[in-house]
Amino acid sequence: MAKSKNPHIKNEAQYSALREQGASKEKAARIANSKNASKMGGHASKLDERTVKELLEEAKNLGIANRHKMKKQDLINAIRNH
Repeated sequence: MAKSKNPHIKNEAQYSALREQGASKEKAARIANSKNASKMGGHASKLDERTVKELLEEAKNLGIANRHKMKKQDLINAIRNH
């Protein structure tokens, strides 16, 4: 495995591809470092198929405020629009 230019990025190829597509550094790093990045290429499961508990965890990781007061669809919208 080649040495990464940035040791904080798990999947350097995915990070670079996202940056070339116009993603911000923060968003590209978040996707390339997600727990499913190596298994699924960074593509998360469909939000509609996740449980409220899983959505709350994702919202927490994204720093979404007042997430515990949100209903499932509100959590999905907040995550998608983050």
